[in-house]
Amino acid sequence: MPEDLLALPTDWSRALAVVAHPDDLEFGAAGAVAAWTAAGKTVAYLLVTRGEAGIDAMAPAEAAAVREAEQRESAAVVGVTDVEFLDHPDGTVEYGVPLRRDITAAIRRHRPELIVTFNHHDRWASGKLNSPDHRHTGQAVLDAAGDAGNRWVFPDLGPEPWGGVRYVAVAGSPVPSHAVDITDTMDLAVASLQAHRAYLEGLGPTMSDVRGPLTAMAEANGARFGGRLSLAFELLSR
Repeated sequence: MPEDLLALPTDWSRALAVVAHPDDLEFGAAGAVAAWTAAGKTVAYLLVTRGEAGIDAMAPAEAAAVREAEQRESAAVVGVTDVEFLDHPDGTVEYGVPLRRDITAAIRRHRPELIVTFNHHDRWASGKLNSPDHRHTGQAVLDAAGDAGNRWVFPDLGPEPWGGVRYVAVAGSPVPSHAVDITDTMDLAVASLQAHRAYLEGLGPTMSDVRGPLTAMAEANGARFGGRLSLAFELLSR
């Protein structure tokens, strides 16, 4: 049997969530973000792309504008007003120095103690292959968390280096270790995902009910976390 999940630490005040696409956070972390902002913590979002390749029936330029608006609306539902986009190309995000550099710059600006990202592993818990965008973004986040504190890495970026990242929490990981109780924020988690209306419609009728899958996931995590509705994370300490 899998070991019980531990409570994610709360001894931090600022977080930066860095993911590849609009909707990534809503599928695995938004309920936790709502719990954190309700507790007075500050959370900012950084999206590597605008998700312009995510809606088959919508041209990329139109989709980018629609998905940016949906992401801002979704973030506001869980108490996040600071949402930035990097404009790397959706579907072909490349791991490398340019991506590390952009994320490092954001970490130095926001000076978070906790960074949240999405599954960087090759596979999901189901065994299905993960997408390159998720893998490359997640790996760049892990590296940039260290780059941000080294003044001789990207020295031209400014501002001052930030070595205060204490934790990286990976949502959607196939090897979770910690969890956040979202009993009181489950409705907000659902509403934040529902805000991605055009994207969900593009996925087809199977996504007409997002409450069911989100609740099932939270209950499954809760089986390892005292029976409470929960979101699970792989926690990496720095």
